[in-house]
Amino acid sequence: MTDWARDSIFYHVYPLGFCGAPRQNDFSSAPIPRLDKLTADLGRIASLGFNALYLGPLFESVAHGYDPVDWRMVDRRLGSRNDLASLCAQARQLGMKIVFDAVFNHVGREHPWFRALRAQGPGSPAAERFAMVRPGRSPYGEAFEYEGWAGYYDLAKLNLRHEATKAELIGAALSWIEDFGIDGLRLDAADCLDPLFLEELSAACRASKSEFWLMGEMVGGDYRSLAGRRALAPPAGRSGPLDSTTNYECYKGLWSSLADANYFEIAYSLKRQFGEGGIYRGLTLYAFVDNHDVDRAASKLPREELLFPLYCLLFTMPGAPSVYYGSERGARATKVPGSDWPLRPSFEEAMGVGTRPDLERAIAALAALRKRLSPLRRGDYKEIMVSSLAMAFERASDGESAIVALNAAPSASRVELRVGGPDGLWRDELNGGEEFGSRGGVLRLELPRTWARVLCRA
Repeated sequence: MTDWARDSIFYHVYPLGFCGAPRQNDFSSAPIPRLDKLTADLGRIASLGFNALYLGPLFESVAHGYDPVDWRMVDRRLGSRNDLASLCAQARQLGMKIVFDAVFNHVGREHPWFRALRAQGPGSPAAERFAMVRPGRSPYGEAFEYEGWAGYYDLAKLNLRHEATKAELIGAALSWIEDFGIDGLRLDAADCLDPLFLEELSAACRASKSEFWLMGEMVGGDYRSLAGRRALAPPAGRSGPLDSTTNYECYKGLWSSLADANYFEIAYSLKRQFGEGGIYRGLTLYAFVDNHDVDRAASKLPREELLFPLYCLLFTMPGAPSVYYGSERGARATKVPGSDWPLRPSFEEAMGVGTRPDLERAIAALAALRKRLSPLRRGDYKEIMVSSLAMAFERASDGESAIVALNAAPSASRVELRVGGPDGLWRDELNGGEEFGSRGGVLRLELPRTWARVLCRA
């Protein structure tokens, strides 16, 4: 069975932002084909080496997409089902896998089910679709209480033990496979979803498409509680019904180790997760340095040039790397109190605040390298050395290996790497094929400033 995610490099788009859609849905306007803007950009995205497209919420919602009101209707602010079908068809022609965001934990207050609850009250059949509905007073003044996701009462949590509710959600997912040919789902708030629902959703999607990929958003906790269904090697402990989760632990370590001049932080996480005896060894976790919910990496780092070793590590560590639109050019953005919209700009805004076109070229080179070297996609992980401003590790699989050596210092650095094996030459596959010799199992080399070398035996 092929695990296509291991060979994928994701480009993450938040469509409502990228396409410049209004921030509120008026539920009356005719669909406007704003998705055409993204369709027109697919050629550029593919040319950079991305072969998987993760699309944030696409279906009818109140405002930001994570407050759905209809899982079968494309958000009118983005266009029609035909517009989305055209986008997906073009992406497939360019060799891209397609992953949709699935918001199944909660709905917006304008969802027909919640409107029925408001009209019929807590003793009605409509109440059975929601979690913890009981007489009382809601924050919006209704004569009932209900559970809001994470305390946000504009997001009403669903009861995923309710058979008709489950059937509608699973039916929507299956319709996306049939109508748009998608290859996977990113499940919003996956750690809040009922485990039995996840099992049923997983079984139904894979019955429809055997290679279907399910990735869950999981900010904290043990990723094995959700992921591990089709790991190349079973991870230690329990394996969940999904294929992958978001790797928020390494997200934090990736930027923080550079911001604090402390590669020990990310090295610890990588060894704990993927080293010998690592608890997630064999899992293809979803790796990223920023997304639609967190500040841009460029805004977290004290120096822009640190973006280069940052992306070198992202593209060479275990997992499936993802780049959030605009970040390939070093876009900056931070949250403001009560709003994530600064993180979700239009395409023009995202490209305009990116100040490093050379970063885009570097990311394209890293993508090409990852595709060329199988160990970077499928290899085990072994730490070789770590210091505050430099680290090195080996990725090895099926008799092939690659050594990644990173330098976060503002000047070139000399390192000695214990690589073992016979004396011989090592070729730097990232920097034009420069060669270095090892003697007595030690490889001595100079690392370029704020950059990396990726070495294979010549």
